[in-house]
Amino acid sequence: MNHSHAKNAEPFYKPRTSAKKTSAEIINEARNSLRTLRTQRPFTPREDQRKLFGPTSSRTSDNRPPSAFSLHSCSFESPDSRPVSGARLNPLPHKPKLHMTSAFDSHKDNVPCIPIPPMHPMQAGMSRPWLLRATSHGNLPENMVSPQEGTNQQHTSLALKGNLPEDFLGATSHYPEPRQISKIGIINQTSERPCERSSKHKHGPNGSESRPSSCPSRTSSPLLGSNSGSEPEATEADEETRFWDEKICPIVQDLNTAHYEKNLDDLCSLCVKLHKVLEEENMLGKRCKWRVVLLKTLFKLVDLGSDKLGIILAKLILSLKVSGRNLLNICKLIFKISRSENNDCLFQNDEIIDSLLEILQSEDVQTNSEAFLYCMGSIKFLSGNTAILNDLLRKQAVEILVKLMKEVTRSSKFAETASANMSHLLVQVTATLRNLADLSQSRVKFLASNALPELCTLLEHYVWDKDICTNVSRILSKLSVYNDCCMALADCLQCYSLFLSVLNNHPEKQDLVVRIVFTLGNLTAKNNKTREMFYEEQGSIKTILRLLHVYYELDIKASQSIAIQQEKTMELKKPSETEDVLIKLIRALANLCIHPTVGAELAANRDCIALLMQILEYKSIDECEELVINTAATVNNLSFYQDDTSVITKKKLEISKLLFKLLLCNNMDGILEAARVFGNLSRYQDVRSFMMEKDVYKFFVALLDSKHQEVCFSACGVLINLTAEHSNRVLLQEEGAVEKMIDCLRDFASSDWQLAGLLCQALWNFHENLEYAEPCFAAQEAVSLLELLAYLLDEQTALDNRLNEELTEYHKACWEVEFKPVAFQLLERLKRHHSCLEPLPSPV
Repeated sequence: MNHSHAKNAEPFYKPRTSAKKTSAEIINEARNSLRTLRTQRPFTPREDQRKLFGPTSSRTSDNRPPSAFSLHSCSFESPDSRPVSGARLNPLPHKPKLHMTSAFDSHKDNVPCIPIPPMHPMQAGMSRPWLLRATSHGNLPENMVSPQEGTNQQHTSLALKGNLPEDFLGATSHYPEPRQISKIGIINQTSERPCERSSKHKHGPNGSESRPSSCPSRTSSPLLGSNSGSEPEATEADEETRFWDEKICPIVQDLNTAHYEKNLDDLCSLCVKLHKVLEEENMLGKRCKWRVVLLKTLFKLVDLGSDKLGIILAKLILSLKVSGRNLLNICKLIFKISRSENNDCLFQNDEIIDSLLEILQSEDVQTNSEAFLYCMGSIKFLSGNTAILNDLLRKQAVEILVKLMKEVTRSSKFAETASANMSHLLVQVTATLRNLADLSQSRVKFLASNALPELCTLLEHYVWDKDICTNVSRILSKLSVYNDCCMALADCLQCYSLFLSVLNNHPEKQDLVVRIVFTLGNLTAKNNKTREMFYEEQGSIKTILRLLHVYYELDIKASQSIAIQQEKTMELKKPSETEDVLIKLIRALANLCIHPTVGAELAANRDCIALLMQILEYKSIDECEELVINTAATVNNLSFYQDDTSVITKKKLEISKLLFKLLLCNNMDGILEAARVFGNLSRYQDVRSFMMEKDVYKFFVALLDSKHQEVCFSACGVLINLTAEHSNRVLLQEEGAVEKMIDCLRDFASSDWQLAGLLCQALWNFHENLEYAEPCFAAQEAVSLLELLAYLLDEQTALDNRLNEELTEYHKACWEVEFKPVAFQLLERLKRHHSCLEPLPSPV
């Protein structure tokens, strides 16, 4: 035998060298060695009840805003009636004592008399009405307050604060009689509107019912100081008064009548009509002179408790640009209505969502933090409805909420110093973004609005808040399943340290830990750069292993508790929360150890290997399939590193015994993972001896009949290693290994040239050293193999030209690199040693 022939006769279990790897070789190596793991995203259960903070919230009932409250018309206040520019003077530092003597006691010379206001203030040159408490309309007698928001109440307030003591203001006996005031043009505006009569007077003098009175006419509306105005201003005022008399006042009067009769359908229609008229005349916002009259009329309708009417009222009142407490109460009203899923149709058929989003964009969040809280709570509830969720996405909700989140986060108050309302608000914002992230089309908006870096910044400043961290982790876990989002997150260099900070601060919060680790698993599944960056963070591996140990102990206790209460069934079940955390942690380890540095360190880590072995020992595949399979896959990845420091190498026999138990299960995925580990461990003589002594090799011969390509591929790899010894080849031949390999070659060669090449390598090893031993091939086997190889080596007949061009090119590359060289050598050897045999007429 010449030297070249001896070289070609080397067994194929010895590694081959190549100057440059082809694409097919790279693919083959990936199939044989390290693999990233996939797992399902953690399930987020739907909350049964709509509340600001769900049952899993870390906030206690005494440190969070209520989700249930009462709301009535009396909850609203009248500061909206005061002009925006109206100044409030500070009270006097002392109260001068005045003798409360009647103004008509003129016989006492030394007692100053309280001046009596003239009967006609316009003639007397007065620039303000007499002294009334305009800031508290609830305490005034009837017919005391002007309907105007302008000059009258401002001057009144100034007069009260600057000229009279408070105790005088309470002496109502010194006010003129109501009939006297009405003579000088002051319109009734206490608890009743200009367009109605008070509910206290709904009965006439003789006991008969009377309808609400009609609107005041233009001539009865006071325009104090109108003589000093110019003629264009008077013309504009007259035009506005005409608009009120002709268009608005009749609607308001009808509203009062419908309210009196409690006709909800008419009230809804009238409110819609009023909104339309105001919009057409450009009188929305704070431009209408009678805005306060409209608001007080609308506030009163809240008491009817109709959800349909409430939505229409809220939309109209918000369009009038209320602020302060009234804005808060309107947001609370919408919040109450949105708590019922049955009311979702009211929001679908109305533009109230636009009004809610407008609040978030136009109002100041610091000033109206509580109103923002209930506004966002409503949006969060509605985002649970798929139809409304898509509507929110179309209305730029992602962009609006990311901007709001950025504004709050970038404010001067951070972390523990931030107001409670700000953190409560961020819980609602992130919960809504979490729902929006469910839509696959939303990720474009998340990327365009730079949401991922902002979420990382939010984590940085609110790492102490479990609810915010949990919501952010849910958003990231949903988005990181997409490659583009995962790449954007990987570019946030601080995300790795933030993840570790969250894990170290909240290791006991399972729903938070499982999502952070899941996101980490997605990041480390993509490329070596992310694996290296996480590994370089201080304490990264230590944190993952510590969590693995903590949740392993928790799972042990849970399993013991279950065993005591009931017998375990053999049916596959959904993983528990603790098992799910273990699954995600082990998957992260499997992905991390693909990096050579990380993999070598983990393979040499006794704690890591011990934990993996303990899981394989106590957890059966019937109890938790994914956990056992992921653990075996991680062991397979770590078994790739077989240097002197590897704990896998040192404990290879113990691991082989654990995996032998997995070979006996009925789960094909579990068997496949065990076979892959044996493919690495069977390189060692002591492991091969164990497999032959314990008849483990029989299982791998039987796996050739599985008709499962990946299982056959792994089994064939193990058999190649077992055929290193001649004694093993004899036992394998007796088990029918050669015949089964030829059948596999016939079944899978044309669709999997990598497997076909591996089968040829195993058959070559069976045919080893024929000069010194009897052939292991029977005559019929040799003839079948000769004919089959001749057929498969014919390029025109072997390659399927019906495939697309890209796939055809790939198959041809695999055929040329993986199959053709070894198949050709095997064919030549068979021809030399079986030349006396006649081939079959045609391949089977």
